[in-house]
Amino acid sequence: MGIDSIIQYIHENFVYLHPGYTTYNTIVFGIILGLVILLIIRMFRWIDKDPKDLFIPLIPFIFFGSSARALVDNGIYPLTYALVTPGIYILTGLTAIFTLLASVLIERKIGWDYRYVIFAVGAAMCVPNIYYAQHINPVVVFQVLAPWALLTAVFVLIGRKWSLLKDKFNLSILSAHLLDASSTFIAVDYYGYGEQHVLPNALTQLADSAIIMYPLKIAVILPALYIIDTYVEDKTIRNMLKLAIFILGLAPGIRNFLSLAMGT
Repeated sequence: MGIDSIIQYIHENFVYLHPGYTTYNTIVFGIILGLVILLIIRMFRWIDKDPKDLFIPLIPFIFFGSSARALVDNGIYPLTYALVTPGIYILTGLTAIFTLLASVLIERKIGWDYRYVIFAVGAAMCVPNIYYAQHINPVVVFQVLAPWALLTAVFVLIGRKWSLLKDKFNLSILSAHLLDASSTFIAVDYYGYGEQHVLPNALTQLADSAIIMYPLKIAVILPALYIIDTYVEDKTIRNMLKLAIFILGLAPGIRNFLSLAMGT
């Protein structure tokens, strides 16, 4: 198999411009993600930092990648390999890792808190995306954020009695996935969009409504958090798994929300 054949195979199976999400490439992406997480865990041990510290500093990077993808969805940015799956995630991830390593070095040399450096760099990267995201439909903003805020508030109240959700990071993870569920539900049921991922798409068709995303997210995320908190003793592994789950909820949630808000 020549280089051209390999490149063609990758384009046909793993680049979003061609196949979209399939069972095959979803499994492969999942395996690659697992391997990347293992490498990042080793990196955190090497730099002697806790992944939990990056929940807030990484939000601008998540917004950057998701908003760039939303701008592509609405024809504002060009449809290129660097701005769709997996290109946009590789670009954003490598930039975030480089910024993390550089910020740790700056902290050791100058004394600046590495978390603030990461947040500042990510925020600066978001400025062009915010500038070009000029038209935002306020009706969509309300439709998506109202049920998200309501459900998040419910789990905040539950967290007063349930230790799992007393942890603000666990609550943030669940809330991020509820944003993804809310944006998907409104987009699919009220604006005729389609669910792109394999399992959610199958369940949405089965239920004839994307409202199934709410119980699906709750049924998956809460047990996952419980298992991690109960059985994963290593702090770095535990917090890295949580950080990954947080990103996997917030990134598509922001992308869906902005794509819909700009496209209607």
